[in-house]
Amino acid sequence: MATDRRASWLKGVLDLLVLGCLTEGESYGYEIARRLDGAGLGRIRGGTLYPVLNRLETAGLLAAEYRAAERGPGRRYYRLTPEGERQLAEQSAAWDEFHATTRAVLAGAPATGTKGTHT
Repeated sequence: MATDRRASWLKGVLDLLVLGCLTEGESYGYEIARRLDGAGLGRIRGGTLYPVLNRLETAGLLAAEYRAAERGPGRRYYRLTPEGERQLAEQSAAWDEFHATTRAVLAGAPATGTKGTHT
């Protein structure tokens, strides 16, 4: 059950994590997956990651460029667009608020009914 719960949590925040991986510059899918794994989030398979990258690109949050490689297959490099940077800042703030509220409830604090609550 813990693995199922963790996968569900990751699905809810994967778009934000992918955007966050690109704050220091462009990267490609395999390297993004390695960064997420190295951060302790586990292995993100291509069948999960590439639809996220495509969705973020379609939404105008990422720009992509295919580059041929000297050896091996070419790679598609992704970078944040100005709108992606704006969304990252906005969604990061929303995540911080959600995280703080969750931590408070888990620590026994009463729910305060702040914005963004759903029933």
